[in-house]
Amino acid sequence: MSSRRNAIPRRAHKERAQPQSRKKFGLLEKHKDYVVRAKAYRKKEETIRRLKEKAAFRNPDEFYLKMIKTKTVDGVHRLESEANKYTQEELMLMKTQDIGYILQKLQSERNKIEKLTTMLHSLDSNLSSRHVYYAEDREETKEIKYISGRKATLPVFDDIPDHIKRKTAASYRELEGRKKRVQELEKLFMDMSLQKELQV
Repeated sequence: MSSRRNAIPRRAHKERAQPQSRKKFGLLEKHKDYVVRAKAYRKKEETIRRLKEKAAFRNPDEFYLKMIKTKTVDGVHRLESEANKYTQEELMLMKTQDIGYILQKLQSERNKIEKLTTMLHSLDSNLSSRHVYYAEDREETKEIKYISGRKATLPVFDDIPDHIKRKTAASYRELEGRKKRVQELEKLFMDMSLQKELQV
């Protein structure tokens, strides 16, 4: 019986649309949207109820550790400032560690730049090796000039595929970005070193 019922095509159920006069209010809220909204509302109400109950049963003489580090300003608990938390020696040590970290990153970036330049050095540069030819007479000189002129006009990198050209361009962009980063790190390193020297 159920298989015969499933064989008959039925019209798909469609949700009710928002009436034209209420289009300005946006989409019509469906039951599933209402359920989500109602659950969120009930959860917030329950949280507020629990907090009110906790505040009502609070013991005013109760001690907790944060009382030591906080003070009440206009009825609101505020943490004390932790600006003077470290001694002068600890601050100097932290600044030295920061300078060491920046120096390490600077050297790492320089090494990466060096590797990239050595890799890209021979990719795009035309071979500019100059050959010295020795000729016996003027005719041989003309012949050598003609042959060397033909070699110079030959295109060297016309048959490179597009994906290799894209990778090369990306590598050059990466190289430029790393050079900028090295300049920023050098500036930061100099500023921090100067501040440390002035503090000593």
